[in-house]
Amino acid sequence: MLTLAAQPQVTEASDPRPHAVVIGSGFGGLAAAIRLGARGYRVTVLERLEQPGGRARVHRRDGFTFDAGPTIVTAPFLFEELWALAGKRLSDDVTLVPMDPFYQIRFADGATFDYSGDPERMRAEVARFAPGDVAGYERFMAHARAVCALGFEQLGDVPFGTVRAMLRIAPDLLRLSGHRSVYSVVSRFIRDERLRTVFSFHPLLIGGNPFKASGIYCLIADLERRWGVHFALGGTGRLVDGMVRLIRGQGGRVRLGADVAEIRVEGGAARGVRLASGEIIPADIVVSNADSALTQARLLPEPLRWSPRRLRRARSSMGLFVWYFGTRRRYPDVAHHTILLGPRYRDLLGDIFDRKVLAEDASLYLHRPTATDDSLAPPGQDCFYVLAPVPNLAGGQDWAALAEPYRKRIEAMLEDSVLPGLSQELATSFVTTPQDFRDDFLSYRGSGFGLEPVLTQSAWFRPHNRSAIAGLYLVGAGTHPGAGLPGVLSSAKVLDRVVPDARVTA
Repeated sequence: MLTLAAQPQVTEASDPRPHAVVIGSGFGGLAAAIRLGARGYRVTVLERLEQPGGRARVHRRDGFTFDAGPTIVTAPFLFEELWALAGKRLSDDVTLVPMDPFYQIRFADGATFDYSGDPERMRAEVARFAPGDVAGYERFMAHARAVCALGFEQLGDVPFGTVRAMLRIAPDLLRLSGHRSVYSVVSRFIRDERLRTVFSFHPLLIGGNPFKASGIYCLIADLERRWGVHFALGGTGRLVDGMVRLIRGQGGRVRLGADVAEIRVEGGAARGVRLASGEIIPADIVVSNADSALTQARLLPEPLRWSPRRLRRARSSMGLFVWYFGTRRRYPDVAHHTILLGPRYRDLLGDIFDRKVLAEDASLYLHRPTATDDSLAPPGQDCFYVLAPVPNLAGGQDWAALAEPYRKRIEAMLEDSVLPGLSQELATSFVTTPQDFRDDFLSYRGSGFGLEPVLTQSAWFRPHNRSAIAGLYLVGAGTHPGAGLPGVLSSAKVLDRVVPDARVTA
């Protein structure tokens, strides 16, 4: 009997608008979908997991609500722009609460520094540690203002598709010490070693080593002071839910459990995707919010992929170990955001980024959202997550064996510092490791932020927002301008400059 091979299902739609497929529903993908919808495209967002958000998904356990990834909102006007594009107001869906202080930074000896956006209070905090550094702090913030004006306000949503575009800004990059590391730039202005740590840690928020990340990332200090650090009541997942509603309100779709196996390229142009199920979804353009290394090395057809050698040369950001836990009691003296620094700074970062060994000590970011929003935990209880930068999977660590001993080590650090009696108060507990980042988000080397933000992987040197393949575009942490909410939202804004407007004109 003659049998015919099963033909892949082809998904079509009667909507006459040009079709844009977005791979991944992280903030970059959702923002891209909203911007494309406002420009006349029928948009389909494909998410391989069973909930939207990517690294910003939400965990709900035992009455606690945990944001899986981003916990702070800076440059909130980027979200306001998205709501306005859909004819809505952000404040109708999400309430952003300003943080004060932004962070409490706690040194290994117990000394604390309250990092805020108030210039007078910041001068006073600097003076408590080193009165002679107050003037240097002022000069550093003036420098950060100049860098932010160029690197974020002028260039954050400008594509770097040609060498010429990079050469045009090279003199400004040199003038603003973009060729130096963040730590080196801070050290030009500030002498006290603890204050150098306070004002150089920001690259860690986007996956960078302060001793290697380009000095252009000093802009974060000014960005935070100008637009503040905020928390979304109900958790960051409220922003994800709101963006999904905007997409659907524009006539777009968000499909969950849709695993993209390949970007289809025909005649040198992206023409849709093939799902792991075999379903083919045609498209006029494709936008990938997947890990940029994954996009280049696995999703493209074989002849167009990055070579294994080029993939190995890519420098990945560090891995993340995140412990989510709830406590039966409240810890009212713990701030919403606490950075607990270990006894080492440079050497610890060398272990993580260069030597890729799991150190005995750690520096931690402790998030206590119930300091601001009681609804995220049962009455009288507290919700936490603690994040430790660790080596990515290039270090060869076996996280199946290491996860619980490392969690216990972090538990002891917290119990000895800001959470006394913690081990007896746990109501719920689970962890995420670099292995989970690789398995869940297909992150190359299990890195937490995609490509490491060094100068040789920034701007033109980063995978371009507009691919060399016609009709293929990249958004998210792995393309220009980089990781962090302002970066990934700006990567979607770049599309306004490089994607043709599909709106019908009279």
